[in-house]
Amino acid sequence: MSEPAPPNARVRREDALLIAYYGDDFTGATDTLGTAARAGMRSLLFMGLPTDAQLRRAGPLDCLGVAGAARSMAPAAMRAALAPVAARFASLRPRVVHYKTCSTFDSAVFVGNVAVAVEVFRGAGVGVSAPTMIVGGQPSLARYCLFSELFAAAGEAVYRIDRHPTMSRHPVTPMLEADLRLHFATLGLHGVSSIPYPVYTGGMAAVRERVQALAARGSTAILFDVAAQGDLSLIGESLAADAHHDAPLLAVGPSSVVEALATQWGRAGAPQRDGVAPASGPVLLLAGSLSPVTARQVAAASSYRMLRLDAARLASGDASYCGQTAARVAAHLAAGEHVLVSTSDGSASAGVAADTLARAGGELLARVLAACPVKRFGIAGGDTSSLAMSALDAWGLSYVSRIAPGVALCRLHSDSPSLDGMEVMLKGGQMGPDDLFEAFVHGAAAPAH
Repeated sequence: MSEPAPPNARVRREDALLIAYYGDDFTGATDTLGTAARAGMRSLLFMGLPTDAQLRRAGPLDCLGVAGAARSMAPAAMRAALAPVAARFASLRPRVVHYKTCSTFDSAVFVGNVAVAVEVFRGAGVGVSAPTMIVGGQPSLARYCLFSELFAAAGEAVYRIDRHPTMSRHPVTPMLEADLRLHFATLGLHGVSSIPYPVYTGGMAAVRERVQALAARGSTAILFDVAAQGDLSLIGESLAADAHHDAPLLAVGPSSVVEALATQWGRAGAPQRDGVAPASGPVLLLAGSLSPVTARQVAAASSYRMLRLDAARLASGDASYCGQTAARVAAHLAAGEHVLVSTSDGSASAGVAADTLARAGGELLARVLAACPVKRFGIAGGDTSSLAMSALDAWGLSYVSRIAPGVALCRLHSDSPSLDGMEVMLKGGQMGPDDLFEAFVHGAAAPAH
């Protein structure tokens, strides 16, 4: 569990839950966990809806997360998965309920529809006393929102999201519209108004005046521009002003939502716990992302035994192939080798459903870890992480340290002694430097901010 932080008497009681968030994939959920923990908030990420016993075991929390896979779901499946989460969050009465999206906001009408999530949470009584608040960028990950248009870095260049070399061509949720107001309208969330970043020059009074005016006009949601990290302080102050335990505020966006709230509710001087120590034994990595960033990381991973999987056979449920592959991976680990298992060869996985392949990868991972438990493993790919982790008998993750911007090292909590305490890295396809997988084995100093 993350280290308890002394309560800030200005804004919280010892037993007051400040933020409850749902991560629409596991990688993003761990980034939000790390964001809260580095701000000094007592934080824990649950792998599913927390039971009363698990909540008692966790102790008082400032920030409670639930990791999910809604990003890869059709609307009907999203409603079924999110309805109990929304009801549970409403009963916990946090000040803010955060629906955590990818920082690139990629979402489609029939896959991972963010508008459906907003509908479900508001239907459970969350966020009904104020417009839904959307934080449009995350400068810590080189994501920016200017006059409602989203921009994201790719290498050293920054692109409008509909011209981004990866996100405009995403195989499942390509971003074809940069104006987030129009993007959300396409998804079904209409009436999104905006707070353009020049308003921030007028300070908190100007921001609050604009928010209140838009709410009075009946705006369904309010989008905040984010041009620089410093903008998050004003945004956080505005969000906190509308957040109450008797009527939780609904906020949508990446981890910058928690970054903004941490400017109000975090603990000054909290330990950053950055960097990663060298692994104390063999490391297992499962790479399922088609991102060129992950491809470069795989190419640079010279310390691993590389195993390329037959995606079609794995996804088909070929029991013989899965069993032989799991035994082969376990044998290499038992011999002390680091192993990188890759399902990310685009040509090999053509025609294979991404969710089916991710679930099959998770079942393979579970079999390998049962045969040869390791102290540290990682998964690359948002959907892969979400669906693969669901195959493990684990109930929570706590934060250990930040390996790279947007990439957290966590500790696994499980009732299974062989899994409990394992270190795990879940990283999105776009996240991390080229040498990330090498650092995961050999250790690395604190990453640059």
